[in-house]
Amino acid sequence: MNRKIIAFRNYYHEFMKSLNDKERLKVHYVLSLLQTEDRLPVKFIKIIREGLYELRISWNGNIYRLFFIFDDGQIVVLFNGFHKKTQKTPISEINKALKIKEEYYASKKQQNI
Repeated sequence: MNRKIIAFRNYYHEFMKSLNDKERLKVHYVLSLLQTEDRLPVKFIKIIREGLYELRISWNGNIYRLFFIFDDGQIVVLFNGFHKKTQKTPISEINKALKIKEEYYASKKQQNI
């Protein structure tokens, strides 16, 4: 399997700018697994709701989350990411990702007109 991974707008890039070099390497490693493997364990990926997934990254005692969706079965669209500091994923981050998902589909619909 070789999924195409794209970042929608600047959300993913802004998240990556907030990380140090080793954290970025770990994110790239987990993304490479998502790109090439048919299935990933819950350690790395979890469905949140409404087709929104969470990529789970741990590095040096820190926890990071990156939201994404599958589009057309192959394309993985990256949305916002954050440094997780609480036990549960904050609802505000989930809602932000769901709004970005709506933005993505609206943008895609406009491009197909």
